[in-house]
Amino acid sequence: MPVQLPSLNEPLAAIDMGSNSFRLEIGQLQHGRYRRLDYLKEMVRLGGGLDAQGMLTEEATARGLACLARFAERLRDFAPGQIRAVATQTLREARNRNAFLARAQPVLGHAIEVISGREEARLIYAGVAHLQPAAGDEQQPRLVIDIGGRSTEMILGRGKQPSTAESFRVGCVSLSMRYFPDGRLTAEGFRAAQVAAGAELEEGLQPFSPSHWQKALGSSGSVGAVSQILAAAGVSDGRITADGLRWCIARCIELGHIDRLQFPGLKAERRAVLPGGLAILYTLLANFRIPELFPAKGALRQGVIIDLHERLAALHRARPGDVRDRSVAELQRRFAVDAAQAARVRSIALALHAQAVPDAELDHQRELGWACDLHEMGLMVSHHDHHRHSAYLLDHVDAPGFSQSQQRRLGELVLGQRGGLRKLEAPLAASPAFAWQVLCLRLAAIKCHARGPVDVSALSLRAKGRDALLSFTPAWADSHPRTLFLLREEAEAWARGNVLRLLLPR
Repeated sequence: MPVQLPSLNEPLAAIDMGSNSFRLEIGQLQHGRYRRLDYLKEMVRLGGGLDAQGMLTEEATARGLACLARFAERLRDFAPGQIRAVATQTLREARNRNAFLARAQPVLGHAIEVISGREEARLIYAGVAHLQPAAGDEQQPRLVIDIGGRSTEMILGRGKQPSTAESFRVGCVSLSMRYFPDGRLTAEGFRAAQVAAGAELEEGLQPFSPSHWQKALGSSGSVGAVSQILAAAGVSDGRITADGLRWCIARCIELGHIDRLQFPGLKAERRAVLPGGLAILYTLLANFRIPELFPAKGALRQGVIIDLHERLAALHRARPGDVRDRSVAELQRRFAVDAAQAARVRSIALALHAQAVPDAELDHQRELGWACDLHEMGLMVSHHDHHRHSAYLLDHVDAPGFSQSQQRRLGELVLGQRGGLRKLEAPLAASPAFAWQVLCLRLAAIKCHARGPVDVSALSLRAKGRDALLSFTPAWADSHPRTLFLLREEAEAWARGNVLRLLLPR
């Protein structure tokens, strides 16, 4: 267990880099109860900074970096294991997201994970399910909706367990920019926005039909803003209905322009995105036959903290295991992975890695283990070039608990399990830690190539600078000539690059 593993009682921080706002939440879980310690929010409008080519503008980038610098100041006393930063739809879409992340991560001082839409939905549900007060109906099936700046998430679940989660590429920022670009609010604009929202959400009509839930909850900004407007105006007690939304939309059209929106309870920074949010909400209630939508406590940021706490709790156990381990096991089952062979490769790779990089980060050890577990999933597609199929699947499959960036690292690892190394030239040169992971996976695959019982102690590996010194006894070499042949070829493959040198006994 790492020496600096945070205590389960330590405060945890979540950074939600949304399309409209960046939020920093600091919270604590004790005895299963969540307590907020601090909350900061800045209207960054990152999603409004995507140009027609899908590139983040420098102006939007600068706003994001300035906000992250202020968050970093608040988090200067936090250890890395106490913080998790996630980015959502805008950075999923941005073609220059890697350039943004290369600038943003040093400013924040921590890694930033771009998460998939379904992973965002899972985390939103975790936040709502944990913070929503129980009223004797916590096991009733419920629908949770979250309208963000550029995406809308819908999740079905019971209690704290989600069953169906989906993300749709329509949000209050993108819809407001497209259908109310000059700030004018017209009936035609609202009708066009509702048609566009309905076209995007139509795929969800069956999986999220009323037959699957008994209560609908709305999370996050748009729902909260509309709920406050309706309550402050005396239209409802805060619950959102089709009648209440029609009143809101009619009032917007009557006022005629975003600048004249003076609803009681409406914050100034939400005026520009309110029309898009209203259009999506009305479309949802009408098309999904939702009689009333209740504002919910909890959102993505709390879900991130809860998930981080569960990861830390897993690491404090003798055998770490969290939702990512369950995802890996499910992927092994779905793609009919030879679990016995995967376990053999895992045992060799992790033993060699522990010898060569004894002070490796725990995440690097776990990533290597997961890559071993899934390195042959591509065999379900084809035996030819199965490592390429494995890498593609890992890049694109839904794997709850994993961020897109972590899945990409796993994909690069399994891509490197065999064949030439030029295909990984850039990541190998950029990260010595990654190079050692690749080497250990390749050596383990070679050692286990006969797909039978293996002696974990037959090979040993130690690092000396960029030299990887592999050791084995002459007797073992004499009794395993085919493996020795493959090891010599492996040494030649590494000799053609400038990252590591694999040296075998003379």
